[in-house]
Amino acid sequence: MTESLPADVADVLAAVLDTDDPVHAALRRQVPHLGVRTRCTCGCGTAYFELDAGKVEPAPIGPGTVVAAEAQIVTEAGERPGEILAFTQGDYLSWLEVCSWSEDIEVTLAAARHWLQPRS
Repeated sequence: MTESLPADVADVLAAVLDTDDPVHAALRRQVPHLGVRTRCTCGCGTAYFELDAGKVEPAPIGPGTVVAAEAQIVTEAGERPGEILAFTQGDYLSWLEVCSWSEDIEVTLAAARHWLQPRS
C-alpha cells in the first residue's frame, strides 16, 4: 500500500521513524501496509491511517494512544514553527499530526518534508 501513500506522508513518516529504536523499526514495517483514510480539511496535511492489523506485527508500545515519534520543524532561518507527531493506537500507526505554533509561517506536512529535525 506504500504506493498509495501521498509523497508528503511517506516522506515525513520515513523521516520521523528514521532511528535505531526498536519501536520505530516495528512501525517502519507497518508503513507498506498503510493507507490514508482521511486528511484534515484545514490544509495542514494531517493524515489519518487505515491499516489491516492482521497483515503486520504490532509495535512493542502498549495499549492506548501514544506519540511514538516526533520531530520539530525548523526552517532554513532557524525558526521553529511547529512539529510533527506520529501517533499509534494499540501498537499500530494511527495518524500523522501537523502541529503549528506560528501565525507567520505556514506549517504543512508538505513543507515539513524539508524542515524536519527528529528528536533524539
